[in-house]
Amino acid sequence: MAQIQQQEDKVNLGAKKFVMWIFIFTSFMLFAAFTSGFIVYVGGSGKGLGIALPESFRFSTIVLVISSITLFFASKAAKQLDFDKQQRLLWVTIGLGIAFLVLQLYGWYTLAYKMKIYLVDPNATRSFVYVITLAHLLHVIGGLIWLASSLSGSIKRIPQVKNLYRMEMTAIFWHFLDIIWIYLYVFLLLNQ
Repeated sequence: MAQIQQQEDKVNLGAKKFVMWIFIFTSFMLFAAFTSGFIVYVGGSGKGLGIALPESFRFSTIVLVISSITLFFASKAAKQLDFDKQQRLLWVTIGLGIAFLVLQLYGWYTLAYKMKIYLVDPNATRSFVYVITLAHLLHVIGGLIWLASSLSGSIKRIPQVKNLYRMEMTAIFWHFLDIIWIYLYVFLLLNQ
């Protein structure tokens, strides 16, 4: 009976993983549309950003890369049944994710209050910075929810097949966020 349940879990979890990949593809297309829109606008108007990106965006990039590394080791700990280490590393990853959010918000503060660049700006390329980073921040909040779910499952000692599934889904999504942010950050750097 237990073996039948495990096989059913694998089938159900596989379908959910497919949905995750569809969501990631859709998100990728959203960010591709934003950057394409930026390129088209610059080509038509001849106006680039004309600003230097806030320094906090660079620091947030470093924080996000480190969070992907800690999540990798949390996944490895889960596979080795070291739940205490998995939980510690998930807490660190969540903390780094929150630090990323704070640094991004500080970047907005810098743009708005120190550089006097607002969401509604005569140069629409500057508005793209807000739109792109906001869309990414919303995805990061979703990633933090996935991280919290993985942490909760580890603390509750859910069955290992489900624990590993949550870790895998969280890792897929979080690493995607990391890769897409690096792409967006480099894109904005090259167009400033």
